[in-house]
Amino acid sequence: MVLVPPLVLLLLAAAVKVAAVEELAEELVLALGADDEVVAAVGAAPGHAAFHRATKASWRLPGRYVVVLREGSGEAEVRGTARRLQVWAARHGYLTELLHIFHLLPAFLVKMSSDVLDMALKLPHVEYVEEDAYVFAQSIPWNLGRIVPPQPSSGAYSPPNKGDQVEIYLLDTSVQSTHREIEGRVLVTDFENVPEEDGTRFHRQASKCDSHGTHMAGVLSGCDAGVATGANIHSLRVLNCQGKGTVSGTLIGLEFIKTTLEAQPYAPPVVLLPFAGAYSRVLNAGCRRLVQMGVVMVAAAGNYKDDACLYSPASEPEVIAVGATNSEDQPASIGTLGTNFGRCVDLFAPGDDIIGASSDCSTCFTAQSGTSAMGLWVPLRADGACPVADEQLYCRSVWSARSGLTRHATAVARCAGDEEMLSCSSFSRSGRRLGEHMEDKEGRKQCVAHNAFWGQGVYAIARCCTWPKAECRINASSQVAEGAGCSLQDHVLTGCSFHSPSATLGDGGRPMPGPGTGPGHCAGGTGVMAHASCCPAAALECRVKEHAPQGSAEKVTVSCDDGWTLTGCSAYSQGPGTLGSYAVDDACVAVSAAGSRAAVAVAICCRSRQ
Repeated sequence: MVLVPPLVLLLLAAAVKVAAVEELAEELVLALGADDEVVAAVGAAPGHAAFHRATKASWRLPGRYVVVLREGSGEAEVRGTARRLQVWAARHGYLTELLHIFHLLPAFLVKMSSDVLDMALKLPHVEYVEEDAYVFAQSIPWNLGRIVPPQPSSGAYSPPNKGDQVEIYLLDTSVQSTHREIEGRVLVTDFENVPEEDGTRFHRQASKCDSHGTHMAGVLSGCDAGVATGANIHSLRVLNCQGKGTVSGTLIGLEFIKTTLEAQPYAPPVVLLPFAGAYSRVLNAGCRRLVQMGVVMVAAAGNYKDDACLYSPASEPEVIAVGATNSEDQPASIGTLGTNFGRCVDLFAPGDDIIGASSDCSTCFTAQSGTSAMGLWVPLRADGACPVADEQLYCRSVWSARSGLTRHATAVARCAGDEEMLSCSSFSRSGRRLGEHMEDKEGRKQCVAHNAFWGQGVYAIARCCTWPKAECRINASSQVAEGAGCSLQDHVLTGCSFHSPSATLGDGGRPMPGPGTGPGHCAGGTGVMAHASCCPAAALECRVKEHAPQGSAEKVTVSCDDGWTLTGCSAYSQGPGTLGSYAVDDACVAVSAAGSRAAVAVAICCRSRQ
């Protein structure tokens, strides 16, 4: 054993202490750049970053700031900048609170005194700082006859499609999802970011809190007065009971949508922003970021009888800003104000006295005016689907929300009331899933996906189709059976599901073609419960098509031929590592973990018998 003299230990300790002090001093130099010399020493660009705030003082939110870094800055730089700001503020006796680190943009939201603002503008990497501000609901528009001319014979509203392929994210107040007009058509997410209501006596009456959002949802897809009756709506609450929200809350809502799209790989949706606030550079940048992902962004032009370029998000060129007209096709007047106008307005649509669902009761209707939903023709037209004729087969995929993380947690996906569920699949980014099963619950079919132990959540994906009215049925196997199938004489196989009650799904099962033109069956593996969706052969003909790649591949795709529609999609693998399968239009995608053996993509393609 080597004995170290005490003097040497003292010298080592002193050296360590000096190094620690130097490291702390360096951190303070980075954080305490109150004068230009220190700012220059840490490599800041000459001069201050820009500062932006709402032009109307009553719309501002003093003490809340979005600090935006230069494009290309990573999360480490964002967090480092926030930390430096907080250290400087604490050193000078100011309290700060870091409210949010954005992933949509290189930015953070901070609550601090305006006295700290000058330091924030001098920090390295900061491009600009924007004071948070309010945004306001803009009331509601619409007139169905101006979207599509009524049928001469019946005078009824008859659009070229129902918007079945469209997913709409509505950022608004809360929604009364049990209203008869929209029941089963709105998924209320768990997202909520709203400011406190003004006034200590404000009474949060449910009908008031739901008013704007319920009317919007009814105008979007209401069964009686809706524009796109087949569209699916995801509701995010960013406006409070007084119809007021914030720029920062809207940005966090857009970030929620971005994260959802990254986790659920289906066609980008329409995002509807039925509100307006003062011009906001950071809100426009957030909208622009989603457009770059392929999202269609639609916003109210505003109800201030003013230049729409002075308001956000309408002023963002990548956002479709819509103004309001009255029944005479003239710019709408709303009280003493009226629709916004100018070069930032992309189009006008009817917005005076529009009937829609009312939150006063589950069967009530009301009329409102404004520019909030002027762009609702976009969900209708964004879907490139052809008109749904009586003898045609059209299908779409409906994703559930992600399940919980506990063992045996489930996720459920359902079709709209006028659709038939023809198959069911599941998807998990961790690969830890027990598969899925189809079931008929209280007269309505649903797709149920199962999370596995140590799983990170699972999605259920229902394949929902519109076609000639006929009853399909679900046939189930037992755990000892070889699978599930359909009656040879009068039914065809449209989809399969496979569920392993106890072990992570590996070699789950696969759809198998039948003999000749006979129906196929769902061949399940050992200990796997198979379910087969069987539909009348008089209306449909179906066939199985698969693609088995050579070697490894994370995604394997097989597409239906022209004239055929994808009704079922399965992933079959001889080993672990299969994340699941899902449909993209009429193609089936099987996904495997990186480095694992590629899965076989198996599609069931059907077409109507003419």
